[in-house]
Amino acid sequence: MRPGSMKIFKNFRDLSIMDLENAKKNKTKIVGLYCAFAPQELVLAAGAIPVGLCGTKNEPIAAAEKVLPRNLCPLIKSSFGFAITDTCPFFRLADFVIAETTCDGKKKMFEFLRRYKPMHIMQLPQSSDGTRTFDWWLAELSVLKIKLEENLGAEISEDSLRQAIKLANRERRTMKRLHEINKIDPAPLSGLDLMTALWSNNFNEDKEEGIELVNGLIGEADEIAGNGTSPFPKGTPRILLTGCPVGLGSEKVVMLIEKCGGSVVCLENCGGIKTLGYLVEENDQKDPLEALAERYLKIPCSCMSPNSGRFELLDRLITEYKVDGVVDLTWQACHTYNIEAEMVRDFVKKDFGLPFLHLETDYSSSDLQQLQTRISAFIEVTGRKKQQ
Repeated sequence: MRPGSMKIFKNFRDLSIMDLENAKKNKTKIVGLYCAFAPQELVLAAGAIPVGLCGTKNEPIAAAEKVLPRNLCPLIKSSFGFAITDTCPFFRLADFVIAETTCDGKKKMFEFLRRYKPMHIMQLPQSSDGTRTFDWWLAELSVLKIKLEENLGAEISEDSLRQAIKLANRERRTMKRLHEINKIDPAPLSGLDLMTALWSNNFNEDKEEGIELVNGLIGEADEIAGNGTSPFPKGTPRILLTGCPVGLGSEKVVMLIEKCGGSVVCLENCGGIKTLGYLVEENDQKDPLEALAERYLKIPCSCMSPNSGRFELLDRLITEYKVDGVVDLTWQACHTYNIEAEMVRDFVKKDFGLPFLHLETDYSSSDLQQLQTRISAFIEVTGRKKQQ
């Protein structure tokens, strides 16, 4: 049984384009974001609409490779290709873009991309620990606030920022509840549907309507679970997918895991649950910009060194979701995630004794057969271990 509201999420991106075009006609500003470190609360407080721009499709990569090296992360090439070919309506509609220095490839790509749109590049610290790091990041948020005000012709007041924090926190709580539905065994949502709903939310023009829509999906999933039904037979191996972000167009690993007999119950990545558990402190006695800085520095990204937060999160998710195996996905040339994969392998095997599979791939379909062979063998091993 599949939730009926998934039909809306499937077409959500196209519907959002029309909503954003109407908002643009009404003089509402639109700000494009490429990363989870970009604070959407500042955009909302400026009276603008934040939208995701991260590329998840293979089609624009050929155009990007005329400028960028071929041996570069497909996410970076896809993002750049969409922009220079004018095939991403969200980039076209954006009045301003927030970029960040999470990795070398992205920060150099942004030097090209800023030729196409007004942009501010946030200088992200490479560690989340210490007073000096916090002061650095707080200063970066202060600069971003000024840049947004200048480029959008808006004032970001303390009151509007506090209201935006509350709204963004409500959205995170709702999305986290949706993700946690799959703690039920067997999972009431397929990994592909869970990914689609989470990914689609990046393009939402009206957060209140988006929260309501997700609450509707949660209600349907609760009903499916209450009826004892699921997209998966009882005993299906429960898989946690960690590593690089995925979305529609780059979902092939999620699709293959479930095609091969697994159930992706948890997505531990930037577009999944990784950022949803970290809320901004809602304290009227505290500087809201400081509260923002504290929250965003907690995101356990592989660009941080050390990245102990990722292992703390994995520890919790493996236990809470009763995971039977872990798949770690790395997009080609994503060096930070590729190096961390060995640490994750040791952690999963030594601390939990679970089957582990590391996959390095790109957005193309050229390796589908090879991936299917490896994933099928992994699911078979995971299934046997689950039965022991």
